[in-house]
Amino acid sequence: MEFRGALSSTLFLLFLYSTNAANSNLFREYIGAESDTIRLSDVPVNSEVEFQFILAFAIDYTSEDNPSPTNGKFNVFWETNHLTPSAIASFKQKHPNVKFAVSLGGDSIGNSNAFFVPKSTNSWVQNAISSLTAMIKEYHLDGIDIDYEHFNASSSIFADCIGQLVTRLKKSRVISFASIAPYEDIQNHYLALWKKYGSSIDYVNFQFYAYNDIGVSQFQSYYKQQASNFEGGQVLASFMSKGGGGLHPNEGFFQACNELKSQGKLGGIFIWCADDSIGNHFQFEKQSQQLLAA
Repeated sequence: MEFRGALSSTLFLLFLYSTNAANSNLFREYIGAESDTIRLSDVPVNSEVEFQFILAFAIDYTSEDNPSPTNGKFNVFWETNHLTPSAIASFKQKHPNVKFAVSLGGDSIGNSNAFFVPKSTNSWVQNAISSLTAMIKEYHLDGIDIDYEHFNASSSIFADCIGQLVTRLKKSRVISFASIAPYEDIQNHYLALWKKYGSSIDYVNFQFYAYNDIGVSQFQSYYKQQASNFEGGQVLASFMSKGGGGLHPNEGFFQACNELKSQGKLGGIFIWCADDSIGNHFQFEKQSQQLLAA
């Protein structure tokens, strides 16, 4: 009995380790924030990865010209010239491994910061559920990404608003997955959300490019630190295809990812953003997906 008990405990611990340290072939890319000419068909898709586009952004504000918060009533702010409902439906039919999410918030609207400004938790959640359900169904989307970066509300209010939104959209099967996109300077709000609703969050798009320029070992250290902060979560490595900080693709990013993968700790890769990758012919999208598919 003692041997069986010890064996059961060991197997359980191994199971926990394997579920928290497993590699993933998930590739995600933001699209639509910076170019009105980008088309879905411009972006190469490797059929051997799990691919998710993230439309950037939907914001609960009125307009870019005269931005005013709308308390959870979300409007489309990504470039819609080619990122239309019909284009998305057609692309998903052609590529069965591709899903779509919409990112909420973002850094700015027009020349102003985009703030999280709920009038109350209940009213914000009700408005968000109504407006996003309609948007998600119209555009054939599968999930949401939370990318608020400026806050006029406490971390506890943010956690309750976003947590209730995600859990209720999942319960009604409007979405099948949700992610968050924190970086170090703002992560207290996201850690409060994670602490209370982490079981409802599928992916952590940590913005490693928000750090200053770093090398391979420092990147790996930051990655493991954030994997610990968001314990049990699927944390994705990341870079910007143009500019930004962190670890750049030509300066060791893929080496760092290969080493994390060899340790069974790579939760996937995401890139900001397809709009900027046109200039390098999506070289790093191809390389990222090849690494994940290998």
